[in-house]
Amino acid sequence: MDGILYVTDQNNKKKYAQIDLEKYGQQWQDFYDSLLVEMVKNEETISIEELGNELKNEGLIDEV
Repeated sequence: MDGILYVTDQNNKKKYAQIDLEKYGQQWQDFYDSLLVEMVKNEETISIEELGNELKNEGLIDEV
């Protein structure tokens, strides 16, 4: 595939891919965003107010 280089192991099994980001940058970004969503989809959520209070309590922000 033009713009994709596969790196193989000693048994010629595909292990990694190098992607031409000038050619496939947007597709890569979409794929990467999907991976991030998949990684956090089961995490607990909190309200923005709770987040603000936590950041304030940890001294990371001055006020909510």
